[in-house]
Amino acid sequence: MAKLRHCFTILLLLFTAESAHSDFFTSIGHMTDLLFVERDLVSSLKDYIRAEENKLQRIKRWAERLDVLSTAGSQDPEGFLGHPVNAFKLIKRLNTEWAELESLVLTDVSVFLPAFVSNLTIQRQHFPKDDDQTGAAKALMRLQDTYELDTETISSGRLPGQVATSSSVLTVEDCYDLGKVAYSDVDYYHTELWMAQALKQLEQGEESSAVDAIAILDYLSYSVYQQGELERALEFTKKLLELDPSHQRANGNLKYFEYQLSKQMKLEVDDDDEEKRRMQKENRGRRDDYLPERKQYEKLCRGEGVRMTPRRQSRLFCRYYDNGRHPRFVIGPLKQEDEWDSPQIVRYHDIVSDRDMEKVKELAKPRLRRATVHDPQTGTLTTAHYRVSKSAWLGAYEHPVVDKINRKIEDITGLDVSTAEDLQVANYGVGGQYEPHFDFGRKDEPDAFEELGTGNRIATWLLYMSDVQAGGATVFTDIGAAVQPKKGSAVFWFNLYPSGEGDYRTRHAACPVLLGNKWVSNKWIHERGQEFRRRCGLHWTD
Repeated sequence: MAKLRHCFTILLLLFTAESAHSDFFTSIGHMTDLLFVERDLVSSLKDYIRAEENKLQRIKRWAERLDVLSTAGSQDPEGFLGHPVNAFKLIKRLNTEWAELESLVLTDVSVFLPAFVSNLTIQRQHFPKDDDQTGAAKALMRLQDTYELDTETISSGRLPGQVATSSSVLTVEDCYDLGKVAYSDVDYYHTELWMAQALKQLEQGEESSAVDAIAILDYLSYSVYQQGELERALEFTKKLLELDPSHQRANGNLKYFEYQLSKQMKLEVDDDDEEKRRMQKENRGRRDDYLPERKQYEKLCRGEGVRMTPRRQSRLFCRYYDNGRHPRFVIGPLKQEDEWDSPQIVRYHDIVSDRDMEKVKELAKPRLRRATVHDPQTGTLTTAHYRVSKSAWLGAYEHPVVDKINRKIEDITGLDVSTAEDLQVANYGVGGQYEPHFDFGRKDEPDAFEELGTGNRIATWLLYMSDVQAGGATVFTDIGAAVQPKKGSAVFWFNLYPSGEGDYRTRHAACPVLLGNKWVSNKWIHERGQEFRRRCGLHWTD
């Protein structure tokens, strides 16, 4: 017993030290810690089961089920969590199911209970919170929309390029919870989709002790009503009343829907009403802050809408590059590839070794924090739903590897990096993305980088530090370009014309990660120090 308590104490101290983070869902890198924590919890739970002869069979089955999941995940944490369903279910288990287990354990009386329950209760303070579970759920819906996936595909775990496993499958309760998240967000479009999927799985014979058809139909009828589909709302209500004729809300809704339908049939539908309904149907599922360019952004993420004609493609080349016979590259020139012609976007292959990239990740991981954006209204940095990742900043003085990468960037680009920002390392979470944005400060943001005193961001260097199984491309919405992540390669482009004017064609985005774990690092190079390295032109576009 003393040994068991000692193990719990060590586990608690380690977890407390390693998990002082929030927004778990925004970084796969941080979520890998949760897998090992869950595995240790399962292990301690199994020790408790072995120590008590009369342990309830329900708790044994629970522990064995979770043991299979956590063991499978710990063998390849990043690969396992790269599947968005696995990531969502891990957060859900730690946020809700372990609390249910605690309640179940408390129903039994045993001398071994106090040690287990007290330690589990304390550790739960460091588990993912409701916000994490909600964020992971919204991420699944974002992937659903961006990559045009139906609920059946996601629920079955059969994502593009992925072999479905039992751990990647969504249960009736999972689908129901996703629908509830959408409902709480007044997103009736996704509420309908996920409640319908939950009902389908229930009708196909899947068992559920927590959710029944009555609760699902209640959500379905209201969600389709809110989307203006009275006939379907009435249909779901009648189906609900067949199961529970005394359902008070359904009986009230039945009368209301029938009244509204009869009223609607008496009115003559004009062309304006038809157009209004058509637009309403077309805009279902869109947020209030829907970007006009989002359609193009999502198409590019799916590999559609790339605007590169065969004629232009023929002018793109791969070459060995020595930057004007730079001493570092004369004997070992770089592999340079044209990704786009105008604006020029180039990729350098095999720029950083695996060892150096792993060191950068190692340095950044303890400092990863939810990525922020500049709010033009308040002038402050804030989190935003359109940037889902965690980032950390590394200075050249912190480690020789960081300094080596900075020097290599300067040697390759020919630009002075002494006035550049520190190396930013980012790890994307479940459905991690960064919607269309500019890297440079626009004219309506005159104070964007004033505190740095180094001018505007003249250029961007983006290093991919992992391969991504599906999704995660860098797309340029104005020109219709898409650049796929490739580990060890870096892409480079100028944000400003030589005149200092912003090049609005460089508006770009990071597509949601569908499968895999995306790590990148970027260097934003500023104007100061480039006066004689990139001379100003006579025309604003020169």
